[in-house]
Amino acid sequence: MCGRFEIHSAPDIIAEIFGTAEGDIESPPRYNIAPGQDILIVINDGKRKLIKSRWGFVPSWSRDLNTGYRMINARAETVASSRAFKSAFEKQRCLVVADGFYEWRKEGTTRKPFYIRLKSHKLFGFAGLYNIWTSPEGERLYTSTIMTTNANELVMPIHDRMPVITPADKYDVWLDPGTKDSSALQGVLHPYPSGEMVCFPVTPKVNSVKYNSPENIKPLDK
Repeated sequence: MCGRFEIHSAPDIIAEIFGTAEGDIESPPRYNIAPGQDILIVINDGKRKLIKSRWGFVPSWSRDLNTGYRMINARAETVASSRAFKSAFEKQRCLVVADGFYEWRKEGTTRKPFYIRLKSHKLFGFAGLYNIWTSPEGERLYTSTIMTTNANELVMPIHDRMPVITPADKYDVWLDPGTKDSSALQGVLHPYPSGEMVCFPVTPKVNSVKYNSPENIKPLDK
């Protein structure tokens, strides 16, 4: 699964990597992003746009924004048939901007946090889905979820699931709402090559969502 991640890259880097205009979205470093918070996503509604979205997908039929807390992730294996996600999978796909993510390994009665990123230190996009949810009061809000798949060899000792990191050469396929070929879309939803990633333990302070510090992504001193 993916329950926490971080983004520290500057807006100009985000715009360069994803081919969007910088716009006026402020993006200060955030080292401990949790469900229910605003995240940055890239969509294509005729052109690529960088927008803010609430993390936690809320289907159009839901009347409660808190539904999103139960839908922070969507499984690659069932997304095409899911009542909640099927429509978005067909035409409202996005990339969730990230520099790295966290996962926890159970060790006895404790949970040890690990930070996972690309070896290249490059910014990347999780494969995601979004929906524009309208509240009973008429408020319109972007909400989104992160796709997950089986863990690769690097992540498996920590957790059996991992978020889908989209290869850069698959951005166009994933973002294009005109892509209807299910096999092409499912071709994006594979574990990222473990040889291109690194993973290491980090400070247990990251366990608290209130702890937003560059220390979160530094290897834990032994």
